[in-house]
Amino acid sequence: MSIPRDPALDQAFDHAPDEQLALLLGRALNSFELPDETLQRLDCALAYDGSLHSAHHSAGRHRETYRHTWLLADGSPLTLWELVHNTGRDGIPQHEVYVSEDEVHLATVRLPLPPEATPDFDLQVPLTPVQLPPVPPRGRAFDPADPDRSVDHARRLLRRAENPEPATRPGPGTCRLLRTACAHQITQAFGPRVNHGFALYEHAFLLRDGVEVSLWEVEHTATPDGRHMCEVYASQDAARAAIERRAGVSRG
Repeated sequence: MSIPRDPALDQAFDHAPDEQLALLLGRALNSFELPDETLQRLDCALAYDGSLHSAHHSAGRHRETYRHTWLLADGSPLTLWELVHNTGRDGIPQHEVYVSEDEVHLATVRLPLPPEATPDFDLQVPLTPVQLPPVPPRGRAFDPADPDRSVDHARRLLRRAENPEPATRPGPGTCRLLRTACAHQITQAFGPRVNHGFALYEHAFLLRDGVEVSLWEVEHTATPDGRHMCEVYASQDAARAAIERRAGVSRG
């Protein structure tokens, strides 16, 4: 039986490990439910392997389960399971992501697929972790060096920081350090605490001596008047803790 593949998935399998993770989290409707620990472990992924695990097609409705496995820096594999289906009212493919095969199985059982439909078929994929070849750590892919632009970006980033707790802002030492930036890169971070009006961005800077420095920007509207606000922190943990505090205040 010919299985219609989602073009977005075919394209995604050609990306690097970190890019593949960003694409998976970006298209999954429930990515905010993934544990922080899982996402933090995937920060050090060196290689990626993805495959179709099982499928179910009947009367214009379909469901596929994909297995995404990353090789981590400590040599261990980590697998996420992606469920893709078009059983919603509009028939548009929906993506969900789960940390275990049991979780994706429970989600699959809840789908409104007719019991008389053609039975599922499972591909012959081993249940043991996929053995990926060791890959040497890759350096961050910075844009072409442009010191003037990178230093200006750092200056503007620090200038728009409105941290309510002044002591949490990067200090003068960080400002002096970033004056030696020669390249930079901006990426959006995902996770269970980055939702409901919050966005988290990593601003990575490459210094002239080859050292990499990152600042973490939180954007949100959890202000008394709903005004857009930016906060900047020196670590991802501090930024996520700030999101937790602001979200708690806005809910209260």
